[in-house]
Amino acid sequence: MTEKGLRKLEDDVDHIMIDEKTVQTRVQELAQQIESDYAEVEDLLLVCVLKGGYMFLSDLSRALKRPHELDFMAISSYGAGTQSSGAVQIIMDLKAPIEDRHVLIVEDIIDSGRTLQYLRRSLLARGPGSLRICSLLSKPARREIEVPVDYIGFEIPDEFVVGYGLDFAEEYRNLPYIAVLKPAVFEHIFDQ
Repeated sequence: MTEKGLRKLEDDVDHIMIDEKTVQTRVQELAQQIESDYAEVEDLLLVCVLKGGYMFLSDLSRALKRPHELDFMAISSYGAGTQSSGAVQIIMDLKAPIEDRHVLIVEDIIDSGRTLQYLRRSLLARGPGSLRICSLLSKPARREIEVPVDYIGFEIPDEFVVGYGLDFAEEYRNLPYIAVLKPAVFEHIFDQ
């Protein structure tokens, strides 16, 4: 708390990279493409990678007009920093088997590719009927491992972004757009 009340997350934003309207328009476009690609598939399962993918999944799920189910996984590779540590850990696994099911992984961002490669291998070992990947964001400049991605919302430059589900130190997920934080935010948090 400050003297004037709670601090506003927007005050920590250096600039908005992708505004809310542009994000929502792209989510609708991705949903249409997925609808078309899965037109002949009855059993579609969207697997959300938590926590960052929850907002994207929510909007994407509502935009899909076809029947589908949802499940969730939590995977960690960042810790409290701004760059992937490279060590991947499953924190929460799927609730049901995916054998012979058509699975679409819904991810917030592809950075190095290590986390997604690990997840993809793990799910392929479970024998799905098909496995595709949909990521809201992709950072090609950071890629260490190429992973086949079927749907990408936006390619972005090598900047640490927050908002629309993405966080820094568990904050900023609720911003309705994709933004870059002011450098002072990082200095302040790391100095604590």
